Amino acid sequence: MSADVRAKPGPGGGSGHARPDDGLWGDLNGLAPDSDGSLQITGGGAVSVDTETLRSTADRFAGARVELDGVRARLGSLANMLLGERRYAWDAALTASTLDTRLLEAQTGADRIAASLLGAAAAYELVELDAQLHAARATGDPLLIESLEARRARVIAEYPDAAAQAFSAQYTFATEWRHEIVRQATRLGVEGGDLVGPPWAVAGGAALGALTFAGTVITGLGGTGRLAPDARLAGRAGPVTVTPVPAAAPAGGIPVVPPGAAGPAAVGPSAPSPAAPSATATSAAVAPQSLAAAASRVPGAGASRVRVEKYTMPDGSRQAVVYIAGMQSQGFGGDEPWDNTSNLELYNGDMSDSYAATEAALAAAGVEPGDALHVVGFSQGGMIGAHLALEGDYDVQTLVSLGSPVDADVGSGTLSVSVRHSDDAVVALAGGGHGEAVGAPGSFVAERVYDPSSGLADATLPAHRLTAYVETAALVDASGDPRVAGVQAVFDGLGQAPKVEVTEYAAQRG
Repeated sequence: MSADVRAKPGPGGGSGHARPDDGLWGDLNGLAPDSDGSLQITGGGAVSVDTETLRSTADRFAGARVELDGVRARLGSLANMLLGERRYAWDAALTASTLDTRLLEAQTGADRIAASLLGAAAAYELVELDAQLHAARATGDPLLIESLEARRARVIAEYPDAAAQAFSAQYTFATEWRHEIVRQATRLGVEGGDLVGPPWAVAGGAALGALTFAGTVITGLGGTGRLAPDARLAGRAGPVTVTPVPAAAPAGGIPVVPPGAAGPAAVGPSAPSPAAPSATATSAAVAPQSLAAAASRVPGAGASRVRVEKYTMPDGSRQAVVYIAGMQSQGFGGDEPWDNTSNLELYNGDMSDSYAATEAALAAAGVEPGDALHVVGFSQGGMIGAHLALEGDYDVQTLVSLGSPVDADVGSGTLSVSVRHSDDAVVALAGGGHGEAVGAPGSFVAERVYDPSSGLADATLPAHRLTAYVETAALVDASGDPRVAGVQAVFDGLGQAPKVEVTEYAAQRG
């Protein structure tokens, strides 16, 4: 239901019931209006600012001030000459004096801007230092902790206001990431309660909104969805059995998005999917050509849970891409490893049967420990992919996570691409993600509100569907953001492989 449709009826919609845009709720929603669904691509973290760029810009303003000094000096000499001939050049002398005043104002402005830029750079550096200190304390590195604390003290000594500015930036990050999911939960509660009556609409909105906010605070403060570089799965899983199944044809069902598109309305019709080939296929052009093409290969409906593409490169080296499905069963236990039991185990840091099945599928496909691996995972598959990168058994060079409930600090050797929906309750379990940028240079987070309207349909989690993330991935491809070039280069490199083997695997416990 669109905002325009909701606005047409009078109060109560003529039914005597409350509506999310009526009365007090309308006033509150005016303070937190619907998102326009636009795509945002950032470097990740609480603050995505290049402090060196700020400082170099401040230097340029300082340089401009020096240049203006030279101009004023020359202008002063000229003004003195004109005053010497005031009988003929009085107006010109006055003009020169006025120009000197303007130049002095420009110098003062340049000084003020340079000082503001340097202060902002100091504040953002403190945010980065705080994040690095948190990681250093987690790993117990006393020398690094001492060095970071000393640097932090020097920054504060030089810029006393930077500490308050850094706290403000961190507080804003900690509070604003949860806004959309809380807003939509509140409105869901209003419409759900409205089915009973107006008093229940108020109670339902307040209760569900408060519970959602409390849950986001707990996950945010607890950090359960933020995986540190040393996070490792505990315990053992299995036994599990993986079986090859017919592999789906590549590049099917990718949304058509015009270049520069940035909203849900830009998603066009999907291309038809070609017929599925045999269980193992060999092709010279099977590499995905875009992020959306990669996302579309994640197994969904059907028997497949893991897709493995093995690439033999022109120099004889090997690389592999693994695509990992999201949860397939709401149950706990049973034959299906991709269920809620595995969800809870992975989120709590325990080995799951789905993780064990993924490793078994990689081994069955001939991917060996230490091999170069690129990972694309959706939902539970995102958690599995995060731990594949953290455990260190494979050389995970790329991690693409779609709607993952965790955010992993995978280190500088892994390109991290995280695609998130702000209105996805599963993504909210990551607690807003890490406060600092994670992954290799060129890593990024792409985020948007998938379904800006809110209502009872939100209970079906439309923002957490794999098809929704394929659409958002297509928007990323069409965004023109220079950071997308990094992951595109990975696909282009794989496209050079003269030999590609594709196998998909079903899995079951036992």
